[in-house]
Amino acid sequence: MLRLALPPFVRSASRLLVLLAGALLCLDALLLMSIGMRHLGVVLPLPIGLVLIGLAWRGAQWQRWLAQQRWRQRLWRAVCIGFWLWLASLLLFFLQIAQAGRERPDLSAAPPGAILVLGSGTNHCRPSPTLRQRLERGLDLARIYPQARVVVSGGVDPGFGCTEAEVMRRYLRGQGMDEARLLLEERSTSTHENLVFSRTLLEQAGLDPRHTAIMVITSDFHVPRSLRIARQAGYAQVRAAGAPTPRHLRWNAWLREYFAFASSRALGEF
Repeated sequence: MLRLALPPFVRSASRLLVLLAGALLCLDALLLMSIGMRHLGVVLPLPIGLVLIGLAWRGAQWQRWLAQQRWRQRLWRAVCIGFWLWLASLLLFFLQIAQAGRERPDLSAAPPGAILVLGSGTNHCRPSPTLRQRLERGLDLARIYPQARVVVSGGVDPGFGCTEAEVMRRYLRGQGMDEARLLLEERSTSTHENLVFSRTLLEQAGLDPRHTAIMVITSDFHVPRSLRIARQAGYAQVRAAGAPTPRHLRWNAWLREYFAFASSRALGEF
């Protein structure tokens, strides 16, 4: 079969673009890992970037190796098709997340009996940039609804020994929030546990989520999954308010959420 040979300058430009894409992915991952971030949305770009750099650097040798065996070519073709299909599904998910992040809660609805702020990691027992945005969003809504109790939810942060809930409590107290309004949920390690354990805490405080309006505060990209899990967990009158995600963390957070969404569905969390 005849194959159309690409001009040398096109091949060189393509190789340069692949190399640049790989370098940017690796740099993004290494920079975020250097400040203590280790979740999948941060780590995954590193191996993808290394593969792209390898293909740009040793692409000709790789093609010669593939050409030695037909099964290698077929396997590589299947891998490439799978990667492009995955990338298409990822882009579609990103579009949906971006749309969800532009939605705003209905403040004309019934006032919530409680505002539930979900944890999002700490940095040496201080709020991470993402968590700080959630706390600021929670503070804004706590001022709008002064009668609502405020639940801060998050267990022990690995590597630091403190609980996210305690870090959140200290931050809110530092911003002038009344200690009497606060409820701490300090056991959870996932969104599902955030909501399940917080439900028990709310019921003990006389606020049954089956009959009480609850406002969940989380990041904008996290709103769709949080609402699905909340409804599955028995929150009958739940709505959510999304806090903006810091720009330098946005696409890594969306990538992590892609896999978290798939995991939640597989585990039957919604």
